[in-house]
This record gives sequence, structure tokens and C-alpha cells, in this order.
Amino acid sequence: MTVEALKEEITNLSEPERKHLADWLEEMEEQAWDREMERDFSDGGPAGFLLAEVQADIAASRTEPLSEAIAELKAKNQQDQR
Repeated sequence: MTVEALKEEITNLSEPERKHLADWLEEMEEQAWDREMERDFSDGGPAGFLLAEVQADIAASRTEPLSEAIAELKAKNQQDQR
């Protein structure tokens, strides 16, 4: 079946059926994204070096809590708005 044929069939679905299909397609895309992230950040993956850097920074205490980083950004934004 071609994409065009699928499109034609989808136009014949009821609104609840289209919503169900759209939800299913969205879930498929989310799962594909999750698999891609797992591959990219796994050992040997193209972004694996970033994960290794973050883990090294955490181990060496070169990080700060997210709440502190957000507070600093908010303070900087307030100063910039003045």
C-alpha cells in the first residue's frame, strides 16, 4: 500500500478513529526517539563522549545543582532587563 493510498483511507476514518491513529503514531515516534537517544549516548555512540564528560565532571565535583544554575540564570536575566 502506498502513502497516498494510506492518506486516502485515513480521510475516511471517523474523528475518534483518526484520534486513535494519531495517538498511536505519536507513541511510535516517541519510542523511536527514545531508541535513537539510547543508541547515540551508548558506549561507542556518536554522543557517548558527551555522557563520559558529564560523568567525569560529576565525579570530579565540577557541577552545581540545577536549582543553583537556574537561580543564577534568573538573577542574570533580571540584571540584563534593567
